[in-house]
Amino acid sequence: MSFHSSSVGFGNVQLGSSVIVPIAVTNTGTVSLTIWQAAVSGTGFAFAGPQLPMVLAPQQKANLSVIFAPHSAGNDTGSMMVYAEIPWSPHSGRRWIEATVVLSGNGVSAPTPGYLTVPSTLNLGTVTVGTSQSQTLALANSGGSTVTISAATPSGSGFRVSGLTFPYSLAAGKSVNLAVTFSPAAAGADSATLAISSNASDSYVAVALAGSGANPVTPGTLTITPASISFGSVNLGASQTQSLTLANSGGSSLTISAATLSGSGYSVSGLAFPYSLAAGKTANLSVTFAPTATGSDNAALGLSSNASDPSLAVSFSGTGASPATTGTLTVTPASISFGSVNVNSSQTQNGSISASGGSVTVSSVTSSNAQFTLGGLMLPVTIAAGQSVPFNLTFTPAAPGASSATISFLGGSTSSTKEAASGTGATIQHTVSLSWNPSTSTSISGYNVYRASAAAGPYAKLNPSLNASLYFSDSSVQSGQTYYYATTAVDSAGVESSYSNQVQAIVPMP
Repeated sequence: MSFHSSSVGFGNVQLGSSVIVPIAVTNTGTVSLTIWQAAVSGTGFAFAGPQLPMVLAPQQKANLSVIFAPHSAGNDTGSMMVYAEIPWSPHSGRRWIEATVVLSGNGVSAPTPGYLTVPSTLNLGTVTVGTSQSQTLALANSGGSTVTISAATPSGSGFRVSGLTFPYSLAAGKSVNLAVTFSPAAAGADSATLAISSNASDSYVAVALAGSGANPVTPGTLTITPASISFGSVNLGASQTQSLTLANSGGSSLTISAATLSGSGYSVSGLAFPYSLAAGKTANLSVTFAPTATGSDNAALGLSSNASDPSLAVSFSGTGASPATTGTLTVTPASISFGSVNVNSSQTQNGSISASGGSVTVSSVTSSNAQFTLGGLMLPVTIAAGQSVPFNLTFTPAAPGASSATISFLGGSTSSTKEAASGTGATIQHTVSLSWNPSTSTSISGYNVYRASAAAGPYAKLNPSLNASLYFSDSSVQSGQTYYYATTAVDSAGVESSYSNQVQAIVPMP
């Protein structure tokens, strides 16, 4: 009797399960034998059939089954010893024989189920309406077996997912990226829930999606005022400066990269390029004409930027003139005093400027104080010798107190004159006049007047000494305030009465 193999392996068997393996045994003798017992040893191994005893004819084969049910993880070994009986001789009885096969198997732990982990939130940030923005969302299988993701569905019309075809198998310990795209339809905050379904132990997971739609920002738009400048006639050796206003009327910041000027007699100043101009803001650029020769001189200033209108130009014109006979400017009066003028009101006085010894072209007039403004002159103006032109000067004080200014009249490079101006800003002074009926007491020596800034007091006495009359004027009040007044009577013994009825006074503005 012999086994077909001296050893049998059961391989890997999960804990909690079992495997039955048939083991072939053959009667290799010439007489029948009887198998009486199959003794199995080793942890986890046991005989599984068939029922014994069993008779095998010569050369007959049979299967003896062994079951392996591991008790713990790891390698297990054992053996099965088979005892059989054969006739020895007709006269001497029977003889026992045996055969052994080695058993082996490996107990393995059952794999843990798949477990899907994802971030709980995903913020797509601020996205301009009409555009899209995507971010990746990592899906990870932290379990011990493959997870099949059946679907990933976002709620809300502004969100969509891509990058995976479902169902998708994700092996244990692996991760994969899912693309989430936000395409806002309108400005404002938007949110959705991304529902992910799978056969993992956490069969449903949710990711909170968030984003905000923003209206498209209009590009920067550059405008220049004025579109052209005429400098008129400027004497050789002299110069005249005028200002250009650059404005960004668009919805986003723009950058002016360069200012290119043609013409030999012109120059620009006031800004360093590249220059950034915020939306809704303005900047000033100074253009100076200093002719180098007599005759007409034209030029153009080109501005390059990243605005919606990337190239703009401003034209300049002027005439270089030979200096005429030197004239002298005289301003009358040499000084103007406005006296006291209420704050935020105006007072205007007149003057004149005259030329002597030759004609003079007044090209500019400046005031050193914005509270003093000159009007009545259209510049440039040429004043012939012996002639004069009128002007007016207005004082508009912005705050109380004394102010002064120097008014400068420029007549080319050879003649100029100045006028001094002064004035005082004043506030309107209010007075509260009070009167009251006399006390009925016959021994009254006088009265005290009290004032409070609230109806409930406290009151403070205003008169430094006893007031003998029935009248009082309070000139210490302030514009826009409300005051409360009461009086007391004091008799000849110095006894003061209680407060009279209260009266209210509202001081106007200013």
